[in-house]
Amino acid sequence: MEKNSPNIVSKAILYVSLLAFIVFAAYILHINQEVLYTAHDRSEFSLGAPFFHTLMSKPFGLLQYVGAWLTQFFYHPALGAGLLAVIWALIFFVGIKAFRLKGGAVALMLLPVACLLTSMVDLGYWVYIYPVRGYWFSQSVGYLVMLLLLWAARCTPRKWHLVWYLFAFCIYPLLGWFALLFILCLALSERPTWRELIGFVLLLFAAGVWHSLLYSNMKYDAVVLAGLPRFVTAHGNSGQLTVPFWVLGAVSLLMMLCGKYLAKRWVPVVCAAAGIVFTWIFMFNDKNYIDEMRMVRLAETDNWQEVLNMAEKNERPTTTMVFLKNIALMNEGSILDRSFKTGDINFPPNNPDSLHVSLLSIAAPLVYYNYGMVNEAVRLNFEEAIQYGFSPFYLKTLSRCALAKGDKELVERYTSLLHYHPFYGDWQPAAVSEKVKELQHAFPDELTGVENSDSYIVNSISFWSDTQSKVASEQALFYAMLSCDPSRFWPALRNYLKLHEGEDFPVHAQEAYILFVDKHPEEKRMMIPVEEGVYERYKRFWDAMEKRMKPGLTIGQVAEEMREEWGDTYWYYNIFGRQYIDVFGRKTNEAQS
Repeated sequence: MEKNSPNIVSKAILYVSLLAFIVFAAYILHINQEVLYTAHDRSEFSLGAPFFHTLMSKPFGLLQYVGAWLTQFFYHPALGAGLLAVIWALIFFVGIKAFRLKGGAVALMLLPVACLLTSMVDLGYWVYIYPVRGYWFSQSVGYLVMLLLLWAARCTPRKWHLVWYLFAFCIYPLLGWFALLFILCLALSERPTWRELIGFVLLLFAAGVWHSLLYSNMKYDAVVLAGLPRFVTAHGNSGQLTVPFWVLGAVSLLMMLCGKYLAKRWVPVVCAAAGIVFTWIFMFNDKNYIDEMRMVRLAETDNWQEVLNMAEKNERPTTTMVFLKNIALMNEGSILDRSFKTGDINFPPNNPDSLHVSLLSIAAPLVYYNYGMVNEAVRLNFEEAIQYGFSPFYLKTLSRCALAKGDKELVERYTSLLHYHPFYGDWQPAAVSEKVKELQHAFPDELTGVENSDSYIVNSISFWSDTQSKVASEQALFYAMLSCDPSRFWPALRNYLKLHEGEDFPVHAQEAYILFVDKHPEEKRMMIPVEEGVYERYKRFWDAMEKRMKPGLTIGQVAEEMREEWGDTYWYYNIFGRQYIDVFGRKTNEAQS
């Protein structure tokens, strides 16, 4: 009994360590379920031959195709995560055989799984613009295939290793950098001989040979280490995101070299802790990032009440969240009574690298569609889809735009493409809402080619002051208020009051009216009665601001002090909205200036 005690303790440590990592991985996938859904929504896949041949014309293309197909299962995040878990479980057990790990050393296979898990949750805003197809599954599937080959190769006599080296060279177009990793691992599994020397030669010249034979129309850099994710685009670059894959390769070589020496009792604890810490450090952990995805998903299905519920809980919304919240208020009513109470100052997204992704790539087509600017929505859809693929998000929006324009043939064309996806077999666009219909006919829907979509929306809608649509006049007044331009505000206000005669004067419109009368008087300004309580609060706002105006304070610091009490007013937005300093930093104007 005493002799078996150390063995029992070792197994207990191993199983507890494995369980701790499994629970952690399940938690990470759970909190990132919106990321997984967005991965499917922004990933292109088609069962047609053109898509398949396009990917097969590139090295690593077959695994990208398989990965693109599997990514569609993230339509149900739990289902897609379950598939990943199965693949990672196979990686764990096949890796134990391939690297011949025993005892506590089997926990070393947690490290490759941790690297692959990290690669799923560290992308951040790259999820919207990363153009490589099948990223989400291709690396896991590729590594599993590599381990299967390594296991098979190590089960054969050593004299057959040369055949395996030649085989890995031949499948480089299919397996990419994993073929090279296979050669390295197999070569390091035994004491070097002339066979291993040939293997290293094949390793060095594989990319060059295949570039000459099949891929001469591609840049040489695209063939070297084919399939290894590179995060470089016109928008920015990030070396940090490739770290999990370099660590994956390094850990694989380490297990081949030292695995038999690491069958120690303490190894499972160290491996589980290292995997957890590594994933947690590299994971993109930002609440706005997740909330933004959730709000876009809700907006796609016109679930505006839930969009509002999320907006009301967020104190530092991004530009995308502000626009979606205001569209929700337009559909639910009372935008001029509620918008500034829920916040209209937007904050920059938390981006740790050089990438800058704006509303344009996140939700601009959806926003334009809901404002009735259908032609602009179609233009942006095509511009983005041509760069990043005709994913479900773009096909759904294009279908809705075609329906709004009454083009049934185009609707059928887009929906038929969408029906190739596993979970969209019966999908049809929702009926065009009355608000979209009214806005669509309230003004000329002209194409401009302007890419700065957030400022363009504010500027264009604020000039709808001659519309005969009640909805459009309300939006014109609201966006004239956002522009803080009295030359837009007064015409928009006159038109709004004309079309809403006999209705209550909205609170935020009263606030704007009082401010512009006070700060930007006109010779022929309108005299409109306002609520005494609103006017008294306006005076208290300026009193509160004057008390906080102290030398050395920035406008942002004053804004932070006043935010809790006055952040629900238009006056706060007008004064601080364009000069606000938050934790991310913008301007440093001193308060007394």
